[in-house]
This record gives sequence, C-alpha cells and structure tokens, in this order.
Amino acid sequence: MSKERIIRLLEEQLKFAREHNRQLSEQLSVQADQLLAQREQIACLTETIQSLEEALKQKDISLDKEKAGKKALGRLLANKSEKISVENDPCAEAPAEKKAPSPKERGNNNAHRKVHFNLETVEHDVYPEEEGFDLGTARLLSTEDSIRYEFFPSRFIKHIYHHHYYIHEDKIVHGEVPATPMLNSCYESSFLAGILQLRFIYSMPIERIIKYFGESGFELPKSTAHDFIRQVAVVFECLGAVLRKAIKEDDYIHMDETHYTVLDRNTPKGSRKVYFWSALADTLKLVYFFYDNGSRAQKVMQDFLPPTYQGAVQTDGYAVYKPLETADYPGTIRLGCFQHCKRKFIDIGGNEDAREVIDIINLLYQKEHDLPPEASPPEIEELRKIYAPPILKRLEDKLLEIKNRKTTLPKSSLSQAVHYALEQLPSMSNYILDGRYQPDNNRIEQVQRYISLSRHNSLFCGSHKGAERAALIYSLACSCRLHNINTFEYFKCLLNKLILVTPNTSEEYLRSLLPDRTGWKE
Repeated sequence: MSKERIIRLLEEQLKFAREHNRQLSEQLSVQADQLLAQREQIACLTETIQSLEEALKQKDISLDKEKAGKKALGRLLANKSEKISVENDPCAEAPAEKKAPSPKERGNNNAHRKVHFNLETVEHDVYPEEEGFDLGTARLLSTEDSIRYEFFPSRFIKHIYHHHYYIHEDKIVHGEVPATPMLNSCYESSFLAGILQLRFIYSMPIERIIKYFGESGFELPKSTAHDFIRQVAVVFECLGAVLRKAIKEDDYIHMDETHYTVLDRNTPKGSRKVYFWSALADTLKLVYFFYDNGSRAQKVMQDFLPPTYQGAVQTDGYAVYKPLETADYPGTIRLGCFQHCKRKFIDIGGNEDAREVIDIINLLYQKEHDLPPEASPPEIEELRKIYAPPILKRLEDKLLEIKNRKTTLPKSSLSQAVHYALEQLPSMSNYILDGRYQPDNNRIEQVQRYISLSRHNSLFCGSHKGAERAALIYSLACSCRLHNINTFEYFKCLLNKLILVTPNTSEEYLRSLLPDRTGWKE
C-alpha cells in the first residue's frame, strides 16, 4: 500500500473519531440537562412534602386542642363541687331521696373493665384518720367508691347439725338433715361436683386435686377421692342409657374414636392401648362416649348404631364405618371429612401436586366462610349446590391426573394420599345435600380434646371399669360444655335430684335431666 493511501485512511479514521466524540458530547450535554431538570423536580417535590407534613402537624395540634377543650368543658359540666354547693345551700329545697342505681345505670365510671355485678359484695366505710378529726362536726363534701377484688382458694365449710329430739303428741320427732348423694356420707353434692369439674373438665389427675385441696386446708385421702368417682358413676348410670338413646334420635351424628391407656395385668407390659368411641348429636348438642373393653372393632360401631338409623353420620375414613355406605344401612348417609383428607397431603410437604390439592380444598372452605352468617340451612344448601360442584369436579380431575401419571409410584405417600382422597370423595361431597352438614368432622374432634388432655395429664385409667366410668362422666361434662353450662352447677343440681330417683322413675324425667333440657334447673 502506498504512503498516500495510508495517510488518507488515517485521516478518515481521525475524522470518524472526531465525529463520534462530538455526538457523545452532545448526548452527555442532553443527559446533564435532564439530570438537572430531575434534580429541580425532586427539590420541588421535597419542598411540597415538607409543607404537607407541617400542615398535618398543625392539624394534629389543632385537633388535640379541640379535644382538650371538649374534655375540659365536659369536666366543667360534670363538676361535683358545683353540685355540692347547691346541695349544701340552706335556702335550697331538700333534694329528693336518691335511688340506688341499677347495674346497667351504674356502669363502671366509663372504664373498660368488667364490673362483676354477680359477685358477693362487702361494703366498707372509710373515714379520714387525721389527728383530731371529728365525724360529728365535719361536713361531708362527697363520697367516692373504690373497688378491690379479693380471692379465696377453694373454701371448705364444715356444717354441724344438732339433732333435737322431742316428744310431741306421744311420739318422738326430730329435725331432718339435708340428704347426701351417697349413702352414709358426710359430703354434700357441691363437694363431689367440685371434684368432677376439676377431674373431667380441667383434666386434673386425682393426685393433683388432692394436693390442691390440701393447700386449701382440706386433707383428702386418695382412696376416698377415687371412691367418690366410683360411687358418682353408679348414681349417673341411670342417665347413660337415656343419653345413648337421645343421641340416636338426632338425624345428624358425628362419630370418632380416640385412644387411651388402661392398666391390664393380663398383658406382658401391664397396660394396653384402648379406644374410647364418641358420638355427637349435632342438633341436640349432646355427646356420648362409650367404651367396650377398649375395642376398636366394627362390631362396637354396629352395636351402637342400628341398621334402622335414619340420618347422616359424619366420620373419618376408618374402615369400620364402611358399612354405613352399603345396603346394610339403607336410611343412612355417610359424610366424609375434608380435613382428614387434606392432612394426608399436608404431611407430604414440599410437593407441588400436594400443594395444588390442598389449595383446591381450601377454596371450598373459603366459599364456606363467604356464606352469609344469617343464611338458613335451606339457603346454604342452595348456595352450596351452585359453588361446590365445579370445585369438587376440579378436585377429582386433579386426583385422577396424579393417579394416572406414570411417574407416580404406587407405594409413595402421594399415591396413598390420592387413593384415600378418591375413595372418600363421594362421601365428602355429600355435605352439599343439607345446609346443616359440615365439610369436616371437627366438632367431635374438639370435644375429644378433653380426653386427650386427660391422656396427657393422667397417663392411664386404672381398669376397664374405670374407663367405662370415665366415659359416662365425660359424656355429661362435655355435653354441658356444648351448651355453655357451668359444669359445677350442673353436677351439683343433678346429684341432688338423683337422690330421689327410684328404679321405677320414668324415662321422660331422666331425659329432662340431660344438659339440653331445662328440667335439671327446676
């Protein structure tokens, strides 16, 4: 290449570089102008924000002043000294006698605290203790009330009845002492009701109850406390059959079973795992626990629920409930439990398919939460028949898609959960048939927590007979809970009434003593 050619090429490259530099300089200048404009906008916005903040502060100050002024005005209008000066004016007419305010009128001095009007009340007059104070010459300005609450641990009272015998009209007469629930016993129904409440509602073991009583000033032997529960269960036996019958009269029942431990000398370990069965009448709000030597066999369920039962029974997927879906129970509808189904997918964890199934089930619950609170069962039924079928179809399609997928291993947790869900889906879908039905069996599970707490605190029952007694007393105690009844008051009243029960007492009278009736209060 010639020298002239090289020079021309270098000149062209230099010219191109200068042109490129000029364009870059223009772009940098434009960007600098834009940056300057943005800074000006930011400064303007900052100034505006500061002015708004200052305005808000001034607004808050003016509101505080207005509130303070209203508060001062209220105090001025309610000034007690002004009222007292009028009351003490000798020229003024004598004020009318003031009536004691009712609990609703009295309120609680505008304080957001519970007033406890039902408590035993002791009133005290508190006078000045200044030296030289003379109540006779002092003039009363006002009286203010202050409240203090005092607590006493369990209070035990020893009643001594003096029997006075007289000869009247040629015969000997004497005063009658109150009867006790147990023959030749010194303990009234309130004492026994207290033990039952602590044991079967607050899940305190007998040993802890004895210690609590001892700290409250009453020494109670352990054998005596156990004997109380044995004898009370005998008194309550007449209600067991009545409660069992009442449960089966309800056309919507929840059923489940929960495990416990019972001491058994005939086993190598000296104890064995047993089961309490439970049945809750949804309409009556009564629960019945029953125990058959700890068995969990299908025969226990069939002995309790006859094939003639007409209604719905909600259970989990345990195999013993399968006959409820067959021709053996022609008038029975079995309702499944979505929560049991969902739990199997939750246990898998970290699986996208399981997560999607859970989301579909949660969608059903979201629709349940969106139902109008004031809707009646027929209205709920109509709404469910609109929203539920598409979601249930989507759930079924997803389950079948997972099942038919070649990558789904037959013995995997996902495959087992899908198999359970597909098997239970027809019975779970039955909840849309009636607005009263629930999508899950949570109501009976919540009641069974009382036995779960006892299992944790007491560890075991001493015998199968003891488990039967516990099942009966738990039935009455938990039925009280379902009706928001004070279990102490119920057991005390019930024991007093059952003193008068004879073998020929009518079943209707015994039925009136169950927690869903008002007869036990009368």
